[in-house]
Amino acid sequence: MAEISTIARPYAVAAYKLGREQKALAKWSEMLAFVSAVASDVQMQAYINDPKVISGELEATFLKVCGDKLNVQGQNLIKVLVEYGRMSILPAITVAFEELKALDEGTLDAQIVAAAKPSAAEVKNLIQRLEAKFGKKIDANVSVDSELIGGIKIIVGDTVIDASVKGQLQNLAYTLSA
Repeated sequence: MAEISTIARPYAVAAYKLGREQKALAKWSEMLAFVSAVASDVQMQAYINDPKVISGELEATFLKVCGDKLNVQGQNLIKVLVEYGRMSILPAITVAFEELKALDEGTLDAQIVAAAKPSAAEVKNLIQRLEAKFGKKIDANVSVDSELIGGIKIIVGDTVIDASVKGQLQNLAYTLSA
């Protein structure tokens, strides 16, 4: 069986192209996030995976739950996914869509983990430096992890910048054991 991301990608590409064509990428992003949340709900997952539920019932129920959060194209996506039994890949479609959107907008997601809560000025300065380094707009998610002891750890895509005390101690231990 194919990977879920492989199956989800064509749907995400179609939604992305349609959203870009209509200059409605933000609306599509909002719709996909909403339907993914609905599809990820435990009760809805049980309903989606129930073999006794026929596709017409599933489609009607899902669209009723979504209400006016979906435009006509969003409703059509749900109808196609129900028809082909692919409702379970909605979260993967959303992830692939957001990757395409971020690539188009030239943005990168960054995870900033600090030992202590940084000030707004420090975060702003760090984001500016990351944008200069990567040449793209950075969307940062800041969190605190006291296990770092001190310093900061930054993850941007596949790049990890570990300037934490914990990371330095691990490097030192590795060097001494070699």
